[in-house]
Amino acid sequence: MWKISALIPITVFWLVLIGLTFMAGRFSVPLWTVLIGWAVMATATYLSVFLIPAIKWRRWRYEVFEQEIDVQHGIFIVQRTLVPMIRVQHVDTKQGPILKHFKLATVTVSTAATTHEIPALLEEEASELRDRISRLARVDEDDV
Repeated sequence: MWKISALIPITVFWLVLIGLTFMAGRFSVPLWTVLIGWAVMATATYLSVFLIPAIKWRRWRYEVFEQEIDVQHGIFIVQRTLVPMIRVQHVDTKQGPILKHFKLATVTVSTAATTHEIPALLEEEASELRDRISRLARVDEDDV
């Protein structure tokens, strides 16, 4: 899913580069500038479509406890966030067309300050996780 999401803008950049290559031939632009453009695009394609999604997949972690949600992600800088259950205001699942195609969903946990996402879970797993967090986040009036 992350590879396809990265492939969409890269395809647009490739089309632009192909157009610029034809224009460079027409306006006598040096060949070395065209070759540098192609090398940069090939490197960008490898990084954004193949390498970064694989690293993202290996680095994403989440765990749900009774009192908090632990979310960890990042490529070069790994960020770990603990979301207290008492701060959770609502929990959603969402699907774009790419996620829907692969039968995946993203769980979104909203607090007063921000929103936290747990991406690319199987639909059933996302639904169960949403329901579980929702149950754990409920606070009895006696506890307030």
